Amino acid sequence: MDIPRKGKARKMPERLVIVGGDAGGMSAATQARRRRDASELQIVAFERGHYTSYSACGIPYYVGGTVEELKTLIVRSPEAFRKNNDIHAHIHHEVTAVDVGARKLTVRDLENSVERTEGFDQLVIATGATPIKPNWPGIDSDGVFGVQVLGDGVAFRRWVDEEKPARAVVIGGGYIGIEMAEALKVRGMDVTLVDRSRQPMTTLDEDMGTLVAERMRDIGIDLLLEEKVISIESVNGRANAVVTEERAIPADIVVLGIGVSPNVGLAEEAGIEIGPSGGIKVDRQMLTSADGVWSAGDCAEKFHLVSRRWVAIPLGTHANKEGRVAGINIGGGYETFPGVVGTATSKICDVEVARTGLNESEATEAGFQFVTNTSDSTTRAGYFPDTRPIKTKLVVERQSGRLLGAQIIGEEGAAKRIDVLATALWNGMSVEQMLNLDLSYTPPFAPVWDPVLVAARKAWCLVEEKMQVDPE
Repeated sequence: MDIPRKGKARKMPERLVIVGGDAGGMSAATQARRRRDASELQIVAFERGHYTSYSACGIPYYVGGTVEELKTLIVRSPEAFRKNNDIHAHIHHEVTAVDVGARKLTVRDLENSVERTEGFDQLVIATGATPIKPNWPGIDSDGVFGVQVLGDGVAFRRWVDEEKPARAVVIGGGYIGIEMAEALKVRGMDVTLVDRSRQPMTTLDEDMGTLVAERMRDIGIDLLLEEKVISIESVNGRANAVVTEERAIPADIVVLGIGVSPNVGLAEEAGIEIGPSGGIKVDRQMLTSADGVWSAGDCAEKFHLVSRRWVAIPLGTHANKEGRVAGINIGGGYETFPGVVGTATSKICDVEVARTGLNESEATEAGFQFVTNTSDSTTRAGYFPDTRPIKTKLVVERQSGRLLGAQIIGEEGAAKRIDVLATALWNGMSVEQMLNLDLSYTPPFAPVWDPVLVAARKAWCLVEEKMQVDPE
């Protein structure tokens, strides 16, 4: 009689669970999949919203109509992840609790109001950021919108299309605030932006922020600065005015652009360490304080290469890079995320705004002694048609001349010059080293002395003057 041989026990695949279905989480998922197939790594993602892998930065342009089709903002759907990557992404599913010791999490199916328990071997927390929502009376009225995820943008545009509001009030003058103000202006509304600060875009120095304010007023946006909002009035549950300490501003639609904070509640409740910036503490490989638990995106803190401090900067560029690093490491490779320099750009109609590194207040807080210089130039050769002015400000360490930060305001062709300055920051260059950078020149794109070189030259002259006055 033949005795059947005992087959070798098949090893169960390891299970990776992603919490959050946008940039950080799904970048980690796809990178892990590239290195480990489904026979050895099962990948499941849970997203509480309606969409996976989309461009949140495109929301203001979808609302304003510059981007017409919603589908163009969606990089990859759950169906595409399943078909092309063997990644099972579940939308309308919210992870409500994580038990690191038991390697389990609690998931709530939001459509069916059913909870279940899911196991994991490795976990990526990519819960993003939470919009700041003050406890103002009337803040939950109809017609009051936050703009954080793509579903918010869809609801916002539907309201604008159907209700046809004529008067909009934007609360908050950061990136989202000014971009939404532009979107609503493009849609033909009377737009008022209210901010408790002295300027819009407080990531800029006051002199540069003041220029942004002037240009916003030039295009017909009413700015009410240094005013504190105290409530939102409503009639029959629908917003009709924003009330500050000084006045009531009529409104048919209200936008909350007050800012965001890292969404760390789930991690904190699980006992995972939160860093000094308020984001989830991670090491260079994006590993948290809990074994086998990683984090990426707006919920994770980042190391600032200039200030040498941990910071919370919510940008999709960082999220994608961090997710890539986490996924490579989960997949058995080795990669690190070195940090950020805080580069960002925005626009308000024809006005382009960019910044990188530290502004004056940030440099002071970080303990630097510095000088600043602001220079004027043009985006093209001065004689070329349609050339536009560009203003560049540099923050430079006093003795060494090392670049600490830069800000740019101009029109078409201005903002992307910040990338040269960000590269100089990344490499720790001084403005003296920048003087002879071999930057391109042709009249349609730059004057013979590029604005970056003009700024570097003038800043270095200022550093030399200070060195002569205060020699070491």
